[in-house]
Amino acid sequence: MPVVLLRLAVLTALVPFGAPVIGRQQPAPPATAHGKAAKHRRRTHHATRDAGVAAGPDTLWPVKGLPAPLPGSVLPAKRILAYYGNPLSKKMGILGELPPEAMLARLDRETAAWTAADPEHPVQPALQLIASVAQGAAGKDGMYRYRVVPALIEKVYGWAHPRGALLFLDVQIGKSNLEEELKPLLPYLQRPDVHLALDPEFAMTKGGLPGRRVGTYDASHINYAVGVLADLVTRYKLPPKVLVVHRFTGPMVTNALRITRDPRVQVVMNMDGWGPPYGKRATWSRFIYPYPVQYTGFKLFYHNDTKGGDRLMTPRDVLGLHPKPLYIQYQ
Repeated sequence: MPVVLLRLAVLTALVPFGAPVIGRQQPAPPATAHGKAAKHRRRTHHATRDAGVAAGPDTLWPVKGLPAPLPGSVLPAKRILAYYGNPLSKKMGILGELPPEAMLARLDRETAAWTAADPEHPVQPALQLIASVAQGAAGKDGMYRYRVVPALIEKVYGWAHPRGALLFLDVQIGKSNLEEELKPLLPYLQRPDVHLALDPEFAMTKGGLPGRRVGTYDASHINYAVGVLADLVTRYKLPPKVLVVHRFTGPMVTNALRITRDPRVQVVMNMDGWGPPYGKRATWSRFIYPYPVQYTGFKLFYHNDTKGGDRLMTPRDVLGLHPKPLYIQYQ
């Protein structure tokens, strides 16, 4: 029975759960706490078929009826390879774990490895900054999220842009809403090399607290983000935007097949569970393969995937999935 260790509360809090966040000029964002939520980390998934590959002719993939990619589209010609995290914390992902030059050098090595594994898809490097960070404490406005200051976004953009890398702004809304959390990001999303990612795990749209339960987005929420991005593309004559949506359970994304297909926005459903390779394949089979939205992604955790003594999946392993993911993320 394959087991996948889920992402719930894998980010380590910098303050105790429920403790007030002490304000300072550049506060380190305490991610959702993992104490009481730890019991929710483990879920068992039955894999109906290995890696989501259909037993007979595949009627789901490639996705039928997709609009043709517009000029300037990143997908499907390229594969995006993103390093994820926040520079204010070493425990939220590789983006903040290492000093910038060491992190970027490691990204270069991963880029070379993926290019060698699939030369037909040039690798587009990217940095993915958690711009709204879900919190274990309510904060002054009661929204259970921390927004990074503009200077930090500019700093990470300054790492990405000169190297030809994309910047993804990742949003964990806590008890806020997408409309309010996207507003401060609009000036950055007007740039042609800045894209968006949504994290339903920390979207408490049906109540509860971040880190205590897995959140959820409906297709209507995701379509709101699609509409915002599509409007920016038209208004500012930008190349199409990429919208990444993280997923590792069914309820995290409801009515997925109703997500709007707009050529101005390329939607990626990203398998975000952590655990051993067989568990990750099982999660892919259950929650990515059966829902052909547009494109697929796959997340690899340098630490959480290997903490039980399991090996980190290689590019060759991931390329054995069907369909082959065109968005790869390392945390």
